[in-house]
Amino acid sequence: MSCPICGEETRREYRPFCSRRCADVDLAKWLNGAYATPSTDPEDIEIALEEAEKAQETKH
Repeated sequence: MSCPICGEETRREYRPFCSRRCADVDLAKWLNGAYATPSTDPEDIEIALEEAEKAQETKH
């Protein structure tokens, strides 16, 4: 099995990663929202649209 971050061979103590560094890189991606999946819930879309409109208003 290869590390999903760098492609190196995984090590048992860090599986599915090869090192603590790659595990931390993966955690940072989760915390920064890089792995977020878009919502198709109409309510979420409506809220996002309202927030975008408010942001545009504050720019002008």
